[in-house]
Amino acid sequence: VQLQASGGGLVQTGGSLRLSCVASGRTFSSYSLGWFRQAPGKEREFVAAIVRHGDSTYYQDSVKDRFTISRDNAKNTVYLQMLSLKPEDTAVYLCAAATIFSRVIRGDTDYWGKGTQVTVSS
Repeated sequence: VQLQASGGGLVQTGGSLRLSCVASGRTFSSYSLGWFRQAPGKEREFVAAIVRHGDSTYYQDSVKDRFTISRDNAKNTVYLQMLSLKPEDTAVYLCAAATIFSRVIRGDTDYWGKGTQVTVSS
């Protein structure tokens, strides 16, 4: 599985963005998916995850009321809708896939995609 994230950009505080991650391959629905982020000088951190058929999700506490993860298995795409963005959300956002949901949350994934930069100005 190859993953490619897009949709990042520069926004002001309070703005919104929707990230997309498109996967290659015919087994997209076999994987739980997640979004992670890495800010300069910081370790990569978990943001959100979604199970194979999209009926369960999990979020990092700092984003759970502002971000929404979703997926469209027909389009091999996972999304991250981000609202009320803050400067501390600035990071490279990456998508990842694993066959087991708990592994996504731990960052123990089978596949990683290239990231997309999100910058939130104050």
